[in-house]
Amino acid sequence: MKFEMPILPYEKNALAPVISEETVNFHWGKHVQAYVNNLNNLLPNTPFERASLEEIIKKAEGGIFNNAAQVWNHTFYFHSFTPKGGSRPTGDLLQAINAAFGNFDEFKKQFVADGASIFGSGWVWLVKDADKKLSIVKAPNAENPLRNGFTPLLTFDVWEHAYYLDYQNRRPDHLNSLWVIINWDIINERFLK
Repeated sequence: MKFEMPILPYEKNALAPVISEETVNFHWGKHVQAYVNNLNNLLPNTPFERASLEEIIKKAEGGIFNNAAQVWNHTFYFHSFTPKGGSRPTGDLLQAINAAFGNFDEFKKQFVADGASIFGSGWVWLVKDADKKLSIVKAPNAENPLRNGFTPLLTFDVWEHAYYLDYQNRRPDHLNSLWVIINWDIINERFLK
């Protein structure tokens, strides 16, 4: 299976000033494109050449895993945003957040703190288990909670290329700024599945 570069659901300048067009051009247009190209070059004549990204993430190792996970992680990340964000979760998702973290503000505080504390590069994830219980997972490099049986709901990218052009070394500022572009309708759909 040959993987194609996914299409963003908004214009490249639509998330500014939270994520600048320049960052989207580099992060999405160059980094993610490189992962897609690398993955397509690595797959021929392997057990994964006809597998889905999810199958590869759950079973592969090394370069095939890293590139597949980065394609999936970045697509998931960028498709969690909307230029019309700024709302808050509601309904069953908000109840689950309150049950797990006390309230939405406490969840945001913990999510940002966990993302800021990752040494080096990686991802911070809001996930649900089979019982719809929520937790936060810190993952280095390309790791993905699908490998551990969790369903990802939200992720923030803490690789430097995600924020350095806009925030330099201020990772917490970057993480705190993302809340105003979250598409909570998408996150809620993921939770209800």
